[in-house]
Amino acid sequence: MAEEKNIQAEEELEAEIVTLTDEDGIESDFEVIGSLELDDNEYLALVPVDGEEDEYIILKIVVENEEEVLVTIDDDEEFDRVADAFDNELEEVFGYDEE
Repeated sequence: MAEEKNIQAEEELEAEIVTLTDEDGIESDFEVIGSLELDDNEYLALVPVDGEEDEYIILKIVVENEEEVLVTIDDDEEFDRVADAFDNELEEVFGYDEE
């Protein structure tokens, strides 16, 4: 029984890694540190796996051709609402500061 709990705990600790391709075709790996739904949309907070940056990025999940795609948030008001929500959530969970 204890062995099952340890396996489950290890699985929960495994990071979810996504590979993103920029406009120049360069691939970079990011760790998902948070997700949330807001105004019927879903968003992810990501940090680079290589650890070069202390900040996280926020991307919106949209469905294109029946496939989930991560896109930047172009609307400033939408971005501000989502960023505020993530700042509050991540500050509580990870101790990120809203600077």
